[in-house]
Amino acid sequence: MKLFFILLISIAGIKNSYAQVVKDSMVMGTAVAIRDTRVDILGQKLAAYNIANHTSTTLGPGSASGYRLMVISTSDRDLAMKVRTQLLQFFPEQKLYMSYQMPNIKIEYGNFLDKSDAEKAKKQIISRKIVSNNIYVLSRTIEIKPEKKDASEKEK
Repeated sequence: MKLFFILLISIAGIKNSYAQVVKDSMVMGTAVAIRDTRVDILGQKLAAYNIANHTSTTLGPGSASGYRLMVISTSDRDLAMKVRTQLLQFFPEQKLYMSYQMPNIKIEYGNFLDKSDAEKAKKQIISRKIVSNNIYVLSRTIEIKPEKKDASEKEK
């Protein structure tokens, strides 16, 4: 009797597992697609970001091969802080990189794609007499930012 009951349950289970009903969920009619302009704006921003970062995939996003100025390398902390302060006052648009390699404090200045731009900045620093020793142009991996559009271009 137990064997018959187990056999009956297993046959019912097999029958139910193959008795799946497939329903068609497709309804005949027309579909309306609404285009969102925000998707177009997002696509434009992504394209601008990709163009700005086209230089090399190994450098990472937002970076490129370029130049920086080695403004000072000194063991005098007060002098290094004075030079840093003056650079920030006279040239707030450029970024400063300060590092400590025993026993010297080094200050690198700017992110320049072209060596000629770095040379121009070097001449400006020398003309302001911020430092009295040599300034060196170094080849570095620099940070780049995508250019922002004018307000008139955003309205279009």
